[in-house]
Amino acid sequence: MSRYLLRRLLIAVPSLLGISVILFTVLALAPGDPFEELATNPNVPPEVRENLRAQFGLDDPVMVRYVRWLTAMFQGDWGFSFVSRVDVDTLILQRLPETLVVIGASQILALLIALPIGIFAATRPYSIFDQVANTLAFVGFSLPTFFTGILFILLFSITLDWLPFVYRSDLDSTGWAWFWEQVRQSIMPVAVLGLYQGATWTRFVRSAVLDVIRLDYVTTARSKGLAERIVIIKHVVRNALIPVVTLVALQMPAIFGGAIVTEQIFRVPGIGSLLISAILANDTPVIMAVTFVFSCLVILFNLIADVLYGWLDPRISFR
Repeated sequence: MSRYLLRRLLIAVPSLLGISVILFTVLALAPGDPFEELATNPNVPPEVRENLRAQFGLDDPVMVRYVRWLTAMFQGDWGFSFVSRVDVDTLILQRLPETLVVIGASQILALLIALPIGIFAATRPYSIFDQVANTLAFVGFSLPTFFTGILFILLFSITLDWLPFVYRSDLDSTGWAWFWEQVRQSIMPVAVLGLYQGATWTRFVRSAVLDVIRLDYVTTARSKGLAERIVIIKHVVRNALIPVVTLVALQMPAIFGGAIVTEQIFRVPGIGSLLISAILANDTPVIMAVTFVFSCLVILFNLIADVLYGWLDPRISFR
């Protein structure tokens, strides 16, 4: 197991290096200047702008800038934000907790929806429950998150006045009052992301369980007199979860990207809104750091999926 993990981590190093070269080159060659506002400001002398560009090495060749950035990354220096005037790692750590809370809770909600509904629908194919679940799942993943987000705001914030539609990170309350306000303002963004992912995963769980439940070893288990609940949980669900784990692991980085829209709708001060503001301001160090973190997530969740394969199916060995 340890050798397998070490080998996979060593393989991930050249992959991350290749991704970082492509990202850095694209961002370096993209149009735009982080000091564009200074250039259009008549009160700022041109030599000030040129000195700032020289200070941050923006006029150096792309590969020289990349090697400098990579060396600094290995030393724990993620760069300096031209817009916020703070270190990039400090900026990301300030925004990361909000994103993790919203995304983590939404994925838990999605699994709580997809697993029981998908399994129950697969064990009763073409029943009324199955048809209703399929219809709702189709509707759920057909509606984009920005539409459901606006719909939730109109219904629960404006019409019913139950929930706040602006996410605040500077709550004045403390203790249980703070916790309750945090839960209230998280309900809508968590529900928007969770229901969308839950609808998608429900269809996939149902399909995976249907593929396994018809196999011969399941029929053999039933013929031995095992209870249907034991057959489903022990023999069907565990093997059916292998493709589901693949789907969840591969979609996790995309979920962080999809959360950008939700964070913009509900004004969640997370990584997504940070990336959008950095793109609009041509804040290259922040864009590079956030996109590189997303790339690391792709490789990390693929590794987690491979480890879970061996736990779900003992026939899979780590070699």
